[in-house]
Amino acid sequence: MNKKGDKPSMFISTIIMGILAVALFLAAYYKGVHMAGLNQAMRMTIQILPLLIFAFIVAGMVQVLLPHDVISKWIGKESGMKGILLGTVAGAITPGGPYVSLPIVAGLMRSGASMGVMVAYITGWSLWAISRLPMEIGILGWRFALVRLLSVLILPPIAGTFARFISRVLR
Repeated sequence: MNKKGDKPSMFISTIIMGILAVALFLAAYYKGVHMAGLNQAMRMTIQILPLLIFAFIVAGMVQVLLPHDVISKWIGKESGMKGILLGTVAGAITPGGPYVSLPIVAGLMRSGASMGVMVAYITGWSLWAISRLPMEIGILGWRFALVRLLSVLILPPIAGTFARFISRVLR
């Protein structure tokens, strides 16, 4: 296990998901649809597995290719607002779903990225989502997309700054 909350452990999450999976499998078994559920799970696994593998490769390469002093300077605990803004923009331009962004964040945090910068990254990824804009404009129109983007523009830096403060208080 990890030291006193330094890095998140997946053990408890894995146990909870395992219990949930067994419970749902049993419910499906009693309804006679368990094989259909397992077939659907296999199709999703085959579809998502390549993306997961590449995302974890990216996360691992980030950890070994970026020198610790570069991480510290640009997105570490002492990077300040520069790091938070960099995290926000990097998150905003990161394509893909959580299977891409979360392994990258995990790799960067293991390499010394600060909590505030990574919160800004995840918030920028989810709220700004530049790669989603063309579809959003196409489906909902440019006016909606512009109003939505302007409405959340300041939130990633605020979230990152607040996270930096909270992480210092909770040391």
